[in-house]
Amino acid sequence: MRRTVGVAAASAAVVLVAGCGGGGPQSGGDQKLTGDKIVLGVLNDQSGAYSELSGKNSVTAVEMAIADFTAKYGDKAVTRNITVETADHQNKPDVANSKAQEMYDRKGVDLILDVPTSSAALKVADVAKEKKKLYFNIGAATTDLTGKSCNRYTFHYAYDTYMLANGTGKTTTEQIGKNWYILYPNYAFGQDMEKSFSTAITAAGGTVVGKDGAPFPNTSGDFSTFLLKAPTLNPKPDVLGTMQAGAELVNVVKQYNEFKLRDKGVGLAVGLMFLTDIHSLTPAALAGTTYTDAWYWNFDAKNREFADRFQQKAGTRPTFAHAANYSAALQYLEAVQAAGTDDADTVVKGLEGKTVEDVFLRNGRIRAEDHRVVHDAYLAQVKPQSEVAEPWDYVKVLKTIPAAEAFRAPSADCKL
Repeated sequence: MRRTVGVAAASAAVVLVAGCGGGGPQSGGDQKLTGDKIVLGVLNDQSGAYSELSGKNSVTAVEMAIADFTAKYGDKAVTRNITVETADHQNKPDVANSKAQEMYDRKGVDLILDVPTSSAALKVADVAKEKKKLYFNIGAATTDLTGKSCNRYTFHYAYDTYMLANGTGKTTTEQIGKNWYILYPNYAFGQDMEKSFSTAITAAGGTVVGKDGAPFPNTSGDFSTFLLKAPTLNPKPDVLGTMQAGAELVNVVKQYNEFKLRDKGVGLAVGLMFLTDIHSLTPAALAGTTYTDAWYWNFDAKNREFADRFQQKAGTRPTFAHAANYSAALQYLEAVQAAGTDDADTVVKGLEGKTVEDVFLRNGRIRAEDHRVVHDAYLAQVKPQSEVAEPWDYVKVLKTIPAAEAFRAPSADCKL
Protein backbone atom coordinates (compact mmCIF):
# COMPACT_ATOMS: atom_id res chain seq x y z
CA MET A 1 0.00 0.00 0.00
CA ARG A 2 1.36 3.41 -0.97
CA ARG A 3 0.66 6.58 0.96
CA THR A 4 1.71 10.00 -0.29
CA VAL A 5 2.33 12.82 2.13
CA GLY A 6 1.23 16.16 0.79
CA VAL A 7 3.57 19.09 1.30
CA ALA A 8 0.61 21.31 2.13
CA ALA A 9 -0.02 19.17 5.19
CA ALA A 10 3.43 19.82 6.57
CA SER A 11 3.48 20.96 10.16
CA ALA A 12 4.72 24.41 10.96
CA ALA A 13 6.47 22.97 14.00
CA VAL A 14 9.75 21.91 12.47
CA VAL A 15 12.18 19.68 14.31
CA LEU A 16 15.75 20.92 14.01
CA VAL A 17 18.25 18.09 13.94
CA ALA A 18 21.73 18.79 15.20
CA GLY A 19 24.72 17.79 13.14
CA CYS A 20 22.83 16.76 10.00
CA GLY A 21 23.77 19.54 7.63
CA GLY A 22 22.46 23.04 7.31
CA GLY A 23 20.71 23.95 4.10
CA GLY A 24 21.83 20.87 2.21
CA PRO A 25 22.02 20.80 -1.59
CA GLN A 26 19.88 23.17 -3.61
CA SER A 27 16.89 21.83 -5.48
CA GLY A 28 17.06 21.58 -9.23
CA GLY A 29 17.80 19.19 -12.04
CA ASP A 30 21.14 17.94 -10.73
CA GLN A 31 19.78 15.71 -7.98
CA LYS A 32 21.07 12.15 -7.88
CA LEU A 33 17.94 10.41 -6.69
CA THR A 34 16.62 7.18 -8.10
CA GLY A 35 13.55 8.21 -10.10
CA ASP A 36 13.87 11.73 -8.64
CA LYS A 37 12.02 10.55 -5.52
CA ILE A 38 12.44 8.96 -2.12
CA VAL A 39 10.33 5.97 -1.09
CA LEU A 40 10.19 4.92 2.58
CA GLY A 41 8.87 1.49 3.51
CA VAL A 42 7.18 0.64 6.80
CA LEU A 43 7.13 -3.13 7.30
CA ASN A 44 5.51 -4.29 10.52
CA ASP A 45 2.69 -6.12 12.26
CA GLN A 46 -0.57 -4.38 11.36
CA SER A 47 -3.02 -7.05 12.48
CA GLY A 48 -1.54 -9.14 15.31
CA ALA A 49 0.10 -9.03 18.73
CA TYR A 50 2.31 -6.02 17.98
CA SER A 51 -0.12 -3.95 15.93
CA GLU A 52 -1.06 -1.57 18.75
CA LEU A 53 2.44 -0.74 19.95
CA SER A 54 3.55 0.05 16.41
CA GLY A 55 1.42 -0.98 13.42
CA LYS A 56 -0.37 1.57 11.27
CA ASN A 57 0.40 4.38 13.69
CA SER A 58 4.09 3.98 12.86
CA VAL A 59 3.14 4.86 9.30
CA THR A 60 1.53 8.02 10.68
CA ALA A 61 4.77 8.83 12.52
CA VAL A 62 6.80 8.41 9.33
CA GLU A 63 4.38 10.67 7.48
CA MET A 64 4.87 13.29 10.18
CA ALA A 65 8.64 13.09 9.62
CA ILE A 66 8.18 13.65 5.90
CA ALA A 67 5.93 16.63 6.54
CA ASP A 68 8.40 18.18 8.98
CA PHE A 69 11.29 17.60 6.58
CA THR A 70 9.53 19.28 3.66
CA ALA A 71 8.42 22.14 5.87
CA LYS A 72 12.00 22.68 7.03
CA TYR A 73 13.62 22.73 3.59
CA GLY A 74 10.81 23.82 1.27
CA ASP A 75 12.12 24.36 -2.26
CA LYS A 76 15.65 23.52 -1.09
CA ALA A 77 14.64 19.94 -0.23
CA VAL A 78 16.55 17.29 -2.13
CA THR A 79 13.10 16.27 -3.41
CA ARG A 80 9.49 16.99 -2.56
CA ASN A 81 8.39 13.66 -3.99
CA ILE A 82 8.50 11.43 -0.90
CA THR A 83 6.08 8.54 -0.51
CA VAL A 84 5.47 5.70 1.92
CA GLU A 85 4.93 2.02 1.12
CA THR A 86 3.49 -0.19 3.86
CA ALA A 87 3.07 -3.93 4.37
CA ASP A 88 1.99 -6.34 7.11
CA HIS A 89 4.57 -9.06 7.82
CA GLN A 90 2.17 -10.88 10.18
CA ASN A 91 5.11 -11.63 12.53
CA LYS A 92 6.23 -14.34 10.10
CA PRO A 93 9.87 -14.46 8.95
CA ASP A 94 9.03 -15.86 5.52
CA VAL A 95 6.44 -13.14 4.92
CA ALA A 96 8.88 -10.47 6.09
CA ASN A 97 11.49 -11.83 3.70
CA SER A 98 9.17 -11.75 0.68
CA LYS A 99 7.68 -8.35 1.56
CA ALA A 100 11.14 -6.82 1.97
CA GLN A 101 12.25 -8.13 -1.40
CA GLU A 102 9.07 -6.79 -2.97
CA MET A 103 9.59 -3.39 -1.36
CA TYR A 104 13.17 -3.07 -2.58
CA ASP A 105 12.73 -4.64 -6.03
CA ARG A 106 9.21 -3.71 -7.15
CA LYS A 107 8.18 -0.77 -4.99
CA GLY A 108 11.44 1.16 -5.29
CA VAL A 109 11.84 1.52 -1.53
CA ASP A 110 15.05 3.25 -0.45
CA LEU A 111 14.73 2.52 3.28
CA ILE A 112 12.75 -0.09 5.22
CA LEU A 113 11.68 0.95 8.73
CA ASP A 114 10.34 -0.72 11.88
CA VAL A 115 10.05 -4.56 11.52
CA PRO A 116 9.13 -5.82 15.02
CA THR A 117 9.56 -9.55 15.75
CA SER A 118 13.23 -10.47 15.90
CA SER A 119 13.00 -13.52 13.65
CA ALA A 120 11.41 -11.35 10.96
CA ALA A 121 13.90 -8.53 11.58
CA LEU A 122 16.87 -10.82 10.97
CA LYS A 123 15.41 -11.97 7.67
CA VAL A 124 15.02 -8.36 6.52
CA ALA A 125 18.63 -7.66 7.51
CA ASP A 126 19.70 -10.44 5.16
CA VAL A 127 17.63 -8.95 2.34
CA ALA A 128 19.04 -5.45 2.97
CA LYS A 129 22.56 -6.84 2.79
CA GLU A 130 21.83 -8.71 -0.44
CA LYS A 131 20.11 -5.76 -2.11
CA LYS A 132 22.52 -3.16 -0.69
CA LYS A 133 19.59 -1.09 0.54
CA LEU A 134 19.08 0.77 3.81
CA TYR A 135 17.20 -0.76 6.75
CA PHE A 136 16.56 0.96 10.08
CA ASN A 137 15.17 -1.55 12.55
CA ILE A 138 12.98 -0.02 15.25
CA GLY A 139 10.69 -2.72 16.62
CA ALA A 140 12.92 -5.76 17.17
CA ALA A 141 15.12 -6.30 20.21
CA THR A 142 17.62 -8.98 19.27
CA THR A 143 21.25 -7.96 19.75
CA ASP A 144 22.17 -10.15 16.77
CA LEU A 145 21.33 -7.16 14.56
CA THR A 146 24.50 -5.54 15.89
CA GLY A 147 26.25 -8.84 16.51
CA LYS A 148 26.68 -11.86 14.28
CA SER A 149 23.96 -10.68 11.86
CA CYS A 150 25.14 -7.09 11.49
CA ASN A 151 25.81 -5.69 8.04
CA ARG A 152 26.72 -2.43 6.36
CA TYR A 153 23.15 -1.51 5.42
CA THR A 154 21.36 -2.31 8.70
CA PHE A 155 21.05 0.11 11.63
CA HIS A 156 19.49 -0.85 14.99
CA TYR A 157 17.68 2.20 16.24
CA ALA A 158 15.52 2.15 19.37
CA TYR A 159 16.35 -0.56 21.92
CA ASP A 160 17.63 -4.10 22.35
CA THR A 161 17.61 -6.91 24.87
CA TYR A 162 20.82 -5.70 26.52
CA MET A 163 19.29 -2.28 27.19
CA LEU A 164 16.19 -3.86 28.72
CA ALA A 165 18.08 -6.36 30.86
CA ASN A 166 20.73 -3.87 31.94
CA GLY A 167 17.99 -1.65 33.34
CA THR A 168 15.18 -3.90 34.56
CA GLY A 169 17.06 -7.11 35.31
CA LYS A 170 19.82 -5.45 37.28
CA THR A 171 17.61 -3.04 39.24
CA THR A 172 14.90 -5.57 40.08
CA THR A 173 17.46 -8.10 41.33
CA GLU A 174 19.14 -5.51 43.52
CA GLN A 175 15.97 -3.95 44.92
CA ILE A 176 13.16 -6.54 44.82
CA GLY A 177 14.25 -10.17 44.69
CA LYS A 178 17.19 -12.44 43.90
CA ASN A 179 15.40 -15.56 42.64
CA TRP A 180 13.77 -15.36 39.21
CA TYR A 181 11.50 -17.49 37.06
CA ILE A 182 11.67 -16.34 33.44
CA LEU A 183 8.84 -16.85 30.96
CA TYR A 184 9.69 -15.94 27.38
CA PRO A 185 8.19 -16.29 23.89
CA ASN A 186 10.07 -19.12 22.22
CA TYR A 187 11.54 -17.40 19.18
CA ALA A 188 14.58 -15.20 18.49
CA PHE A 189 13.44 -12.20 20.55
CA GLY A 190 12.43 -14.21 23.60
CA GLN A 191 15.50 -16.42 23.46
CA ASP A 192 17.74 -13.36 23.31
CA MET A 193 15.79 -11.72 26.15
CA GLU A 194 16.18 -14.81 28.33
CA LYS A 195 19.95 -14.86 27.77
CA SER A 196 20.37 -11.12 28.35
CA PHE A 197 18.24 -11.10 31.50
CA SER A 198 19.91 -14.24 32.90
CA THR A 199 23.30 -12.59 32.43
CA ALA A 200 22.18 -9.34 34.09
CA ILE A 201 20.47 -11.15 36.99
CA THR A 202 23.53 -13.31 37.70
CA ALA A 203 25.86 -10.29 37.49
CA ALA A 204 23.67 -8.53 40.07
CA GLY A 205 23.92 -11.47 42.49
CA GLY A 206 20.65 -13.19 41.57
CA THR A 207 19.71 -16.68 40.41
CA VAL A 208 17.39 -17.93 37.67
CA VAL A 209 15.61 -20.82 39.39
CA GLY A 210 13.55 -21.73 36.34
CA LYS A 211 12.77 -20.66 32.79
CA ASP A 212 10.29 -21.71 30.12
CA GLY A 213 9.68 -20.80 26.52
CA ALA A 214 6.01 -20.33 25.62
CA PRO A 215 4.80 -20.88 22.06
CA PHE A 216 4.86 -17.83 19.79
CA PRO A 217 2.46 -16.71 18.65
CA ASN A 218 0.39 -18.10 21.49
CA THR A 219 -2.91 -18.24 19.62
CA SER A 220 -4.80 -19.59 22.63
CA GLY A 221 -3.72 -16.71 24.87
CA ASP A 222 -3.36 -19.22 27.71
CA PHE A 223 -0.25 -19.02 29.91
CA SER A 224 -1.76 -20.76 32.93
CA THR A 225 0.54 -23.82 32.82
CA PHE A 226 3.60 -21.62 33.25
CA LEU A 227 2.10 -19.19 35.75
CA LEU A 228 0.78 -21.91 38.04
CA LYS A 229 4.19 -23.59 37.95
CA ALA A 230 6.03 -20.53 39.28
CA PRO A 231 5.07 -20.71 42.99
CA THR A 232 5.75 -24.47 43.09
CA LEU A 233 9.42 -24.17 42.21
CA ASN A 234 12.08 -24.82 44.84
CA PRO A 235 13.41 -22.36 45.73
CA LYS A 236 10.30 -20.30 45.09
CA PRO A 237 11.04 -17.35 42.83
CA ASP A 238 10.79 -13.85 44.24
CA VAL A 239 10.18 -12.52 40.74
CA LEU A 240 8.32 -13.69 37.66
CA GLY A 241 10.10 -12.10 34.71
CA THR A 242 7.80 -12.06 31.71
CA MET A 243 9.44 -11.38 28.36
CA GLN A 244 6.25 -11.29 26.30
CA ALA A 245 5.23 -8.09 24.52
CA GLY A 246 2.12 -6.50 23.09
CA ALA A 247 -1.11 -8.49 23.30
CA GLU A 248 0.72 -11.50 24.76
CA LEU A 249 2.04 -9.43 27.64
CA VAL A 250 -1.49 -8.24 28.32
CA ASN A 251 -2.67 -11.85 28.61
CA VAL A 252 0.22 -12.83 30.89
CA VAL A 253 -0.42 -9.96 33.30
CA LYS A 254 -4.17 -10.59 33.38
CA GLN A 255 -3.59 -14.23 34.29
CA TYR A 256 -0.84 -13.32 36.79
CA ASN A 257 -3.40 -11.16 38.60
CA GLU A 258 -6.15 -13.76 38.22
CA PHE A 259 -3.98 -16.41 39.92
CA LYS A 260 -2.96 -13.90 42.64
CA LEU A 261 0.72 -14.70 42.29
CA ARG A 262 1.73 -11.47 44.01
CA ASP A 263 -0.19 -12.66 47.10
CA LYS A 264 1.80 -15.90 46.89
CA GLY A 265 5.06 -13.98 47.12
CA VAL A 266 5.94 -13.94 43.42
CA GLY A 267 6.51 -10.38 42.24
CA LEU A 268 6.29 -9.25 38.61
CA ALA A 269 8.99 -7.82 36.36
CA VAL A 270 8.22 -6.95 32.75
CA GLY A 271 11.04 -7.28 30.26
CA LEU A 272 9.48 -5.11 27.56
CA MET A 273 6.47 -2.88 27.96
CA PHE A 274 4.84 -0.24 25.79
CA LEU A 275 2.43 2.54 26.68
CA THR A 276 -0.33 0.72 24.81
CA ASP A 277 0.14 -2.31 27.07
CA ILE A 278 -0.44 -0.21 30.18
CA HIS A 279 -3.46 1.41 28.54
CA SER A 280 -4.97 -2.01 27.72
CA LEU A 281 -4.39 -3.39 31.21
CA THR A 282 -4.99 -0.10 33.12
CA PRO A 283 -2.41 1.27 35.57
CA ALA A 284 -4.23 -0.47 38.42
CA ALA A 285 -3.18 -3.86 37.04
CA LEU A 286 0.49 -2.84 36.85
CA ALA A 287 0.90 -0.26 39.62
CA GLY A 288 4.45 -0.20 40.91
CA THR A 289 5.86 -2.30 38.07
CA THR A 290 9.33 -1.11 37.12
CA TYR A 291 10.62 -1.49 33.57
CA THR A 292 13.07 0.05 31.11
CA ASP A 293 11.72 2.47 28.52
CA ALA A 294 13.40 3.92 25.46
CA TRP A 295 11.27 7.10 25.44
CA TYR A 296 8.20 8.53 27.18
CA TRP A 297 5.74 10.97 25.67
CA ASN A 298 5.37 13.18 28.76
CA PHE A 299 9.03 13.22 29.81
CA ASP A 300 9.51 16.89 28.90
CA ALA A 301 8.04 19.72 26.82
CA LYS A 302 9.75 18.58 23.59
CA ASN A 303 8.28 15.09 23.84
CA ARG A 304 4.86 16.40 24.76
CA GLU A 305 4.77 18.79 21.79
CA PHE A 306 5.44 15.86 19.46
CA ALA A 307 2.90 13.71 21.33
CA ASP A 308 0.22 16.39 21.00
CA ARG A 309 0.72 16.57 17.23
CA PHE A 310 0.78 12.79 16.97
CA GLN A 311 -2.46 12.47 18.93
CA GLN A 312 -4.19 14.93 16.62
CA LYS A 313 -3.41 12.61 13.71
CA ALA A 314 -3.56 9.15 15.30
CA GLY A 315 -6.07 9.68 18.11
CA THR A 316 -3.69 8.16 20.65
CA ARG A 317 -0.48 9.00 22.48
CA PRO A 318 2.70 7.64 20.87
CA THR A 319 4.70 4.68 22.13
CA PHE A 320 8.46 4.75 21.92
CA ALA A 321 8.20 2.74 18.69
CA HIS A 322 6.16 5.51 17.09
CA ALA A 323 8.60 8.21 18.21
CA ALA A 324 11.58 6.15 17.05
CA ASN A 325 10.07 5.57 13.60
CA TYR A 326 9.55 9.32 13.29
CA SER A 327 13.15 9.99 14.30
CA ALA A 328 14.62 7.30 12.05
CA ALA A 329 12.70 8.51 8.99
CA LEU A 330 13.74 12.09 9.67
CA GLN A 331 17.40 11.18 10.18
CA TYR A 332 17.45 9.26 6.90
CA LEU A 333 15.93 12.19 5.03
CA GLU A 334 18.45 14.54 6.63
CA ALA A 335 21.29 12.23 5.55
CA VAL A 336 20.03 12.17 1.96
CA GLN A 337 19.65 15.95 2.05
CA ALA A 338 23.23 16.37 3.24
CA ALA A 339 24.60 13.88 0.68
CA GLY A 340 22.49 15.06 -2.26
CA THR A 341 21.91 11.44 -3.23
CA ASP A 342 20.03 8.33 -2.12
CA ASP A 343 22.99 6.11 -3.01
CA ALA A 344 23.03 3.66 -0.10
CA ASP A 345 26.79 3.52 0.41
CA THR A 346 27.07 7.31 0.38
CA VAL A 347 24.24 7.67 2.89
CA VAL A 348 25.75 5.01 5.16
CA LYS A 349 29.07 6.85 5.17
CA GLY A 350 27.28 10.06 6.18
CA LEU A 351 25.42 8.34 9.01
CA GLU A 352 28.33 6.48 10.59
CA GLY A 353 29.67 8.23 13.66
CA LYS A 354 27.07 10.98 13.59
CA THR A 355 25.89 12.53 16.84
CA VAL A 356 22.20 13.36 16.91
CA GLU A 357 19.83 15.23 19.19
CA ASP A 358 16.13 15.07 18.36
CA VAL A 359 12.77 14.31 19.95
CA PHE A 360 13.63 10.62 20.35
CA LEU A 361 17.42 10.53 20.46
CA ARG A 362 18.86 12.24 23.51
CA ASN A 363 22.65 12.16 23.49
CA GLY A 364 22.28 10.06 20.39
CA ARG A 365 25.15 8.63 18.38
CA ILE A 366 25.20 6.27 15.42
CA ARG A 367 28.12 3.96 16.09
CA ALA A 368 30.29 3.29 13.07
CA GLU A 369 31.55 0.01 14.53
CA ASP A 370 28.25 -1.88 14.51
CA HIS A 371 25.48 0.58 13.53
CA ARG A 372 23.97 0.50 17.01
CA VAL A 373 22.18 3.82 17.59
CA VAL A 374 22.87 4.64 21.24
CA HIS A 375 20.89 7.16 23.30
CA ASP A 376 19.63 7.79 26.81
CA ALA A 377 17.19 5.22 28.19
CA TYR A 378 14.92 5.42 31.24
CA LEU A 379 14.06 3.36 34.27
CA ALA A 380 10.31 3.86 34.61
CA GLN A 381 7.55 2.83 36.98
CA VAL A 382 3.81 2.52 36.44
CA LYS A 383 1.87 4.97 38.61
CA PRO A 384 -0.92 3.84 40.90
CA GLN A 385 -4.31 4.81 39.50
CA SER A 386 -4.65 7.51 42.14
CA GLU A 387 -1.67 9.39 40.70
CA VAL A 388 -2.85 9.36 37.08
CA ALA A 389 -3.72 13.00 36.40
CA GLU A 390 -4.70 12.69 32.73
CA PRO A 391 -5.35 9.95 30.17
CA TRP A 392 -2.21 8.12 28.99
CA ASP A 393 0.08 9.69 31.62
CA TYR A 394 0.69 6.37 33.33
CA VAL A 395 4.41 6.44 34.05
CA LYS A 396 6.96 8.25 36.17
CA VAL A 397 10.61 8.20 35.13
CA LEU A 398 12.75 7.14 38.09
CA LYS A 399 16.13 7.48 36.47
CA THR A 400 17.81 8.41 33.21
CA ILE A 401 20.27 5.76 32.08
CA PRO A 402 23.00 7.59 30.14
CA ALA A 403 23.58 6.52 26.55
CA ALA A 404 27.09 5.36 27.40
CA GLU A 405 25.68 2.91 29.95
CA ALA A 406 22.41 1.90 28.33
CA PHE A 407 23.84 -0.23 25.51
CA ARG A 408 26.54 -2.85 25.32
CA ALA A 409 29.94 -2.20 23.78
CA PRO A 410 30.38 -3.17 20.12
CA SER A 411 30.44 -6.94 19.71
CA ALA A 412 33.45 -8.78 18.31
CA ASP A 413 30.92 -10.85 16.35
CA CYS A 414 30.02 -7.85 14.19
CA LYS A 415 31.96 -7.68 10.95
CA LEU A 416 30.58 -4.86 8.83
